[in-house]
Amino acid sequence: MSATFAETKTLALQIHLDRAGFSCSAIDGAWGRKSERALSWYLHERRRTKPGTPLRFPSPEAAYDALFADAPDPFRIETVSQADIAALVRIPESPAGKAGLGRMGYETIREMFAERGHLSQIALSKMNPGVDWNAVRPGLRLVIPDFPPISEEFKAADRGRPSRPRRPEATLVRVSLSQCEVRAYDAAGRMVGLFPCSIAADKAKVPASGELRVTSYVAWPNYTYTPDYTPRGQKVSRYVWPPGENCPVGVAWMGLNLPGYGIHGTPRPESIGFTGSHGCFRLANWNAARLYAMCRPGVRVVIEP
Repeated sequence: MSATFAETKTLALQIHLDRAGFSCSAIDGAWGRKSERALSWYLHERRRTKPGTPLRFPSPEAAYDALFADAPDPFRIETVSQADIAALVRIPESPAGKAGLGRMGYETIREMFAERGHLSQIALSKMNPGVDWNAVRPGLRLVIPDFPPISEEFKAADRGRPSRPRRPEATLVRVSLSQCEVRAYDAAGRMVGLFPCSIAADKAKVPASGELRVTSYVAWPNYTYTPDYTPRGQKVSRYVWPPGENCPVGVAWMGLNLPGYGIHGTPRPESIGFTGSHGCFRLANWNAARLYAMCRPGVRVVIEP
């Protein structure tokens, strides 16, 4: 009998690496560069390889067998609730329409549950064959990878409490422009998080190499939109779009001491790893929330070529 999509070892390897803090961004069961980087750094940090050493595993399946074959089942079954369906929104096209929303939340159950499982939407559909995503009703049971909700990451990051975060605490963040990744390190120099990121397509908007610091944290930020073009003689229009998973800056904003720049989430996790932002560093929402939970104000951010 052939394995189901959820039983494939490549998919399971991506999930276990993500659970260990080494993300490939959107889990999809397809092995590529971001997954290779996650595995390589995972092995390096556990002193199984030296930097730059070719991987000794002939395939992702072999890596799973060697590293995670005895790990617990990484999935859970979650039931779609009436509250899930009631939380969906329809996001208008116009800037003014977006500004009039109470929240820029999920538009579909497929989008909502893919993000809960750190999945691409295609992977969620493959994991749950036969679901009519246009007619989802309360009571539908879905299989997704088992990850904590974003709300738990924010609770762990409550900066009003003196206790350490539930996540490992990062004292240094490195942003690699060439590799399109954000790496977080603890006080002992151990990597505690690897997050693929997107950078600006316009090289003039990419911050120069050097050291910055995180100066502000905002969970569930809003977004001020200013059109790129205003006809001569007309007043510049600005619109404040509300928070939510589909807000252009995602679920978390970590502002840098470079005006207008920060590390933040995105409503399009499948786009991570490609250029296209306005200069900031975009992460999948779940990774932005995880990094947010690791950091404290003033943490160093080193921009590398």
